[in-house]
Amino acid sequence: MIRLENVEKSFPLAGGRTWVLRNIGLDIAEGEFVSVMGPSGAGKSSLLNVLGMMDHDWQGSYAFDDVKVETLNAKQRQALQREKIGFIFQHYHLIDDLKVWENLDLPLQYRDVPAKERSARVADLLDRFQIVGKKDLFPSQLSGGQQQLVAVARAVITRPRLLLADEPTGALHSTQARTIMDLLHELNRDGMTIVQVTHNEPFAREAQRVVRLADGWIDGGSGSAG
Repeated sequence: MIRLENVEKSFPLAGGRTWVLRNIGLDIAEGEFVSVMGPSGAGKSSLLNVLGMMDHDWQGSYAFDDVKVETLNAKQRQALQREKIGFIFQHYHLIDDLKVWENLDLPLQYRDVPAKERSARVADLLDRFQIVGKKDLFPSQLSGGQQQLVAVARAVITRPRLLLADEPTGALHSTQARTIMDLLHELNRDGMTIVQVTHNEPFAREAQRVVRLADGWIDGGSGSAG
């Protein structure tokens, strides 16, 4: 599903360049659950931004479903991203002045999904994530865990092929974090490909594979989770 070959990213500095990704080679199969780990500054978020087509200033080759991302123009990349990729962020990024159900409905509006189908999908996810009772509340009226549940629902309501999660449990206490991880496992069992960046070693090892980054390089010791 995903193949990165010799992907590199750097920034110019006086007298040279500073590298954030070096010679990244990575294959991710459809339906895989992969964790990315590494210390701060290792390149984890940079890698996620490349995978999510949010960053286009890099060198190398990135194939998504055999489509060479580096050959696409900005409009084509945006269309591919919108159709096939969902995002979960550590700090939720919900729209404060929209109610829960409106936050879920908005991504479907961007995709011109008919109103009847939008309503059905929103109702389905509210039920599945057990947040029906919160549908008319605003994000500020929810706990952190509830906001992250809404954020996950918003990310998957478009039925993406790939779900990218940047520290999805980082801002939550242990019970809330466990709920989010269980939900990610459920989505993965349903066939969704998931790549999560996390500092939580136990949660990382729940994935099928852990990729470790150090100074922009993939650590040769990366491998399958136990």
